[in-house]
Amino acid sequence: MRRTVIGRTAATGLMATSLASASLAAVAPAHAADRTPIAVFRDWGAFREGPAVGPTRCFAIAEPPRGTAAAGRGAFASVASWPAKRVRAQLAVRLSHAPRGPVTLSLANAAFGLTVRGQEAWAHDRHADAAIVAAIRSGSSMSISGVTADGVPFADAYRLRGAASAIDAASLACPPGR
Repeated sequence: MRRTVIGRTAATGLMATSLASASLAAVAPAHAADRTPIAVFRDWGAFREGPAVGPTRCFAIAEPPRGTAAAGRGAFASVASWPAKRVRAQLAVRLSHAPRGPVTLSLANAAFGLTVRGQEAWAHDRHADAAIVAAIRSGSSMSISGVTADGVPFADAYRLRGAASAIDAASLACPPGR
């Protein structure tokens, strides 16, 4: 199955704009012509693409927090739905570095291998998506780790505060069957 991920500049710009707002509950203005912010829930934001009636994609997204090694390197984690494709709660990750080998997503006591192409990573299949999203919803933090082409280990860490609410908001904004 081919995965579609959010563009690096658009995703990081939207999250930076949203999270820099005076109140994290405030909705930032859209920067893409058809991208609309839904809301920001602590460390995660929810967005809709396409028209209000029949959106093409909705997603929850987060960046590594400031002060971490991955901050400012374009990394993000997202959970998206495409109603027309009947795809729900699909994980997509932009890594801070291009790994030379396998990448592992770790949440609490669970670890998931991800499929990688360049700096993009995703779950192996819809069953892995479901398990990862369930763990994200109930977790407090997650990390995605690997080794760069130069042999240097890296880990992109994310806080999960607000993730469940952002995932729910994105899902509600893109109901199935449209």
